[in-house]
Amino acid sequence: MLKVVHPVAGALALLTIVSFWLATVLSELFAPGAVVIAIKTAIPWGLLVLIPALAAAGGSGFALAKGRSGSLAAAKAKRMPLIAANGILVLVPAALFLAWKAGHAAFDGVFYAVQALELAAGAANITLLGLNMRDGLKMNGHIRRRSARHGRAQE
Repeated sequence: MLKVVHPVAGALALLTIVSFWLATVLSELFAPGAVVIAIKTAIPWGLLVLIPALAAAGGSGFALAKGRSGSLAAAKAKRMPLIAANGILVLVPAALFLAWKAGHAAFDGVFYAVQALELAAGAANITLLGLNMRDGLKMNGHIRRRSARHGRAQE
């Protein structure tokens, strides 16, 4: 069961963050203010999907890692506190603040400063979750590992 929950939850979390990030960037660049307001006020509702998905991915990953050794499992375990801290300390508060500001159509310097911080933190979490997904695929043999000496895939 965990072998199903973990990749599904991880993929759902990654896709949710990517969709938040892309919706934000595309709306800011190409859409009218009403669309920006709609997206920024909808993102906190998406947290109802994202937070349980991240919790399920983290919890199932921790359970699956018991008794496993190796550099890939260790790397994934080291990234998870960074992902969680970034989400709890930066992304969730920023999403709630930006939704509040957008709901009042207060697109001022503070809004855009927090927006920039949110985009940077979101990009960091996308990168970290992507690295965890890559390492998970390597651990399960879905991606062949490269030899450090020759840069070739190991057989």
